[in-house]
Amino acid sequence: MSAHVTANDQPVQSGDLNIATPRYGSAARLLHWAVAVLVLLTWPLGLMIGFAKKDVVSSFYLLHESFGFMILWLMLLRVGNKLVSKAPPHEGPAIERIAAATVHGLLYAFLIIMPVSGFLATNAHGFPLNWFGIFQVWSPIGKSPDIAWTLSAIHEWSAWILLALFALHIGAVLFHHMLKKDKTLYKIL
Repeated sequence: MSAHVTANDQPVQSGDLNIATPRYGSAARLLHWAVAVLVLLTWPLGLMIGFAKKDVVSSFYLLHESFGFMILWLMLLRVGNKLVSKAPPHEGPAIERIAAATVHGLLYAFLIIMPVSGFLATNAHGFPLNWFGIFQVWSPIGKSPDIAWTLSAIHEWSAWILLALFALHIGAVLFHHMLKKDKTLYKIL
């Protein structure tokens, strides 16, 4: 997560607290939370596809793939934003800063790998993406049964890795907010 630091350590209101802390810029915060919400919608939809009745499976696929495609584009915007924006300073011991940078880097990587592999897997299985039923997205590989299952496996493994990274990320948020009682969470709110 990265973005512009708001001017002069803009105060963040939290209940009765007035906490002055440098924050990520509004674009970074918006992209962060948009991706978070979409992942929280997309991941369970993908998991439920295997349990859905045959008459609704295509609806689950349509939503899962369409939200996943949105995640890809939002993540590409996040990468661009990260490249041109300044992050607020990171505090804490070196080990925490290294762990945070590693988890964030892996989150970024897998939030791109997962939708790309899912999109290509769908194409390789012979089902081009029909984004929310509005328009068909161009298929860069077309039907390719020889690589379809490999791409599906990459997508599935990426989902589980992403879940583990998400758990680490949430664990770190709780650690900083509840145990260390520092201002880390307020940087992204």
